[in-house]
This record gives sequence, C-alpha cells and structure tokens, in this order.
Amino acid sequence: MDFTTLSKIQPPMKLITFFVFVFMFISCAENKTIDTTIVKKEIADAEKAFETMAKEKGIAEAFAYYADSNAVIMRRNDTLIMGKEGIRRFYSDDFYKTASVTWSPDFIDVAENGDMAYTYGKYLWQSKDSTGKPIELRGVFHTVWKKQKDGSWRYVWD
Repeated sequence: MDFTTLSKIQPPMKLITFFVFVFMFISCAENKTIDTTIVKKEIADAEKAFETMAKEKGIAEAFAYYADSNAVIMRRNDTLIMGKEGIRRFYSDDFYKTASVTWSPDFIDVAENGDMAYTYGKYLWQSKDSTGKPIELRGVFHTVWKKQKDGSWRYVWD
C-alpha cells in the first residue's frame, strides 16, 4: 500500500473512531435511575421534620424554613402568599402564635428524575377563639416539593 492509498483510508477511520468515542461517551453519560422508594422516604421524612419544627419552634419559623425561595402558599379566599418572608409574615399573625397544626401525607409521588415530588393528606389546626373556646379546622393539604442543590427538600407550593 502506498502513501496515497493510506491517506485515503485514514480520514474515514478517524471519523469512525470519533463516532465510536462519542457513542461511548453518550452511553456512559449520567443516565442514573432514581429509586423512587428512597426519594419517597426522603419526602416523608421532610414532612415529619417540618411538622415537628412547627410544634417545637413555631409555625412561622417552620413554614419559612421549609419554603423554597420562590414558594407560594394559597390560603384564605384563594389568597396567594409568595416568598419566604411573605410566608413568615402571614404565619406571624396572632392566631398562628397560639395555634398548633398536625398533618400527615396519605400519598407521596415523585418525578422520574427525583427532583420534584408532591404529597397530600389531612391536616388539623387547633386554637382558641377570643373567648377561649377551642377551634378545630380540618382539611386536606397538597404540597409540591423541590429538591435543592444541597440535596434538601423545600416546598414550592402548599
């Protein structure tokens, strides 16, 4: 084989080699499968820690702490409260200073890539009116969770 024949063969071989490496790179690229069972447990744990913080450190502190920086909550008369500080101010109302809240998710689902999840279940608010008469408010909550860059979970919608 002379030099001219060799030079005609090499470029296609280089191209084939290039495509083989590209294919191998794409095949080996991060295509990890998420174990949704593990992520669901993370969400259940986040819900429980959130509820515990509300009991131990106060409702305003817990709702602000577990809020994503862009979180939105919908409350009375479909009012939207936006952002951590807006949420903290909302829950700083006198009613919430003396109230307690409990909840537990009945259902948890997770996005296939493991970075978003949602829960729903029942809640119970307990407090007293101005005469000291006990008040109970029951309902159903729906929370959307987003995984943060540090691996923690914060809600974006509640």
